Amino acid sequence: MIEALTTDAGMAYIGLFMSAFVSSTVAPGGSEAVLAYMAIQDYSAPWLIVVATLGNTLGAVSTWYLGLWVARKYPADRVMNDRQRQGIAWVRRWGAPVLLLSWLPVAGDAFCFAAGWLRLPLLLSALLILAGKAARYAVVVQLAGMVGA
Repeated sequence: MIEALTTDAGMAYIGLFMSAFVSSTVAPGGSEAVLAYMAIQDYSAPWLIVVATLGNTLGAVSTWYLGLWVARKYPADRVMNDRQRQGIAWVRRWGAPVLLLSWLPVAGDAFCFAAGWLRLPLLLSALLILAGKAARYAVVVQLAGMVGA
């Protein structure tokens, strides 16, 4: 396994993982561009989806934990920005299924933060986040494959 990660392809997958992870935290990023480029370069489509989904889901879970931490330390009105308050309102209204939309730009991070803030079950949250992100990445890979063909 270690030898596989020292190859150019292995390093590319690690880069994709890191890009997907960072893109799903409070830091800005665009893992879809990295994913699409790799899909056009004929990397394994299933592996691209798995690696990107795993990285992006773990990043979203870190945002869930951030929401949990903030809820324990500080009152909501003192630390939350408008986006986070709106995310909490959406999660309160629609419940955990809103996490299927955690892939949305800007709002998705707020949903993950809100799920932690509201102490939604971590396993349920992670599974819903994973499902939404996997579907999004599958679409990106499919579209990139059509463009690259």
